[in-house]
Amino acid sequence: MLRWTGLLVALLFQAHAAATEGRGYLTFYLDNDLFAGTDRNYTNGARLSWISEGEPLFNFAPAKGTLERLISEPGGLARLNLLAGFDPENVREGRLQFNYGLSLTQLMFTPEDFESPIQPLGERRYAGWLALGFSVHARDERAINSAEIILGTTGSWSLAKEAQDLVHDIRDIERFEGWGDQIPNEITLDFSFLQKRRAAFLPDGPRGLRADGLFEWGTRLGSFRTAARLGGFFRLGFNLPADFSDPRLSALAYSHRYFERENGRGRDWSAYLLFGLSGNAILHDATLDGPLFRSFDTGNTREPWVGELFAGFGVRWQVVEFSYVHTWRSREFKEKASGGFDFGSLAVRLQL
Repeated sequence: MLRWTGLLVALLFQAHAAATEGRGYLTFYLDNDLFAGTDRNYTNGARLSWISEGEPLFNFAPAKGTLERLISEPGGLARLNLLAGFDPENVREGRLQFNYGLSLTQLMFTPEDFESPIQPLGERRYAGWLALGFSVHARDERAINSAEIILGTTGSWSLAKEAQDLVHDIRDIERFEGWGDQIPNEITLDFSFLQKRRAAFLPDGPRGLRADGLFEWGTRLGSFRTAARLGGFFRLGFNLPADFSDPRLSALAYSHRYFERENGRGRDWSAYLLFGLSGNAILHDATLDGPLFRSFDTGNTREPWVGELFAGFGVRWQVVEFSYVHTWRSREFKEKASGGFDFGSLAVRLQL
């Protein structure tokens, strides 16, 4: 527990140090199914992320140069560079801008029956995951490519039980009794890539009304999760800043608003609605398949295809932004006879 507490303190210290120089975004994401009136399956997720405008947060940044080349110069061939989504002139002239991020993420999964000391038949296995990520982002006004290396752990080392018990005690909710039957400890290492392309459908509407959309695709390869993702979302609002920010918690959930800084005609506020969908092809999920490098029966059979529909809203006042998104997700494992489930996502962003 002390090692992970130390990592959290280091993240906060580095974010504060960077913040004093006035560069970047600090974002807190919270997923919870209590917003849907339930307490089961994907029951909670929390992520603290910091992204800088220029320099990495640490003098030592793992695979920094390799990640920069990967997301900005795919193969060095013109045909492959089309996949990057950038304006070719920006690539030739070296006008791409780079940002560097650091994140701390915790996810937890539980069955519906909280009283059983073991996994209830047909319900989801207890699982927790805690991870530290380092990311590199290349962008222009058309697209952003992001890559993140994520080092984490499953099992009791994830501190999922302790985090849930603390919240339940504060809210005077009964504790879940089966955390002793969670998936075992295993160190995980993952690599994630995500590309987003932006389209402005109504760049200069009446009275500050604007509309834009983001199309995204990505892939993840690792011992915690291996999957591919395709989706997008649409936003409509007033004084809508142009950005690539993630409205929900994900492996590459950061806030991006570093170009067209004067969008919104310099006004101090924004308000918008959003809706979107995504599809996921999943080859491995440690919370459903068990650890990659050891034999463990979770009692669950993973669904290879998972879809999501989501909708929400956001408001901004000067450098602070708040958003809420509700997600409806299809069934993740075959034993769940009742089908899909839903949960809510809060995000609080601070531009520094």
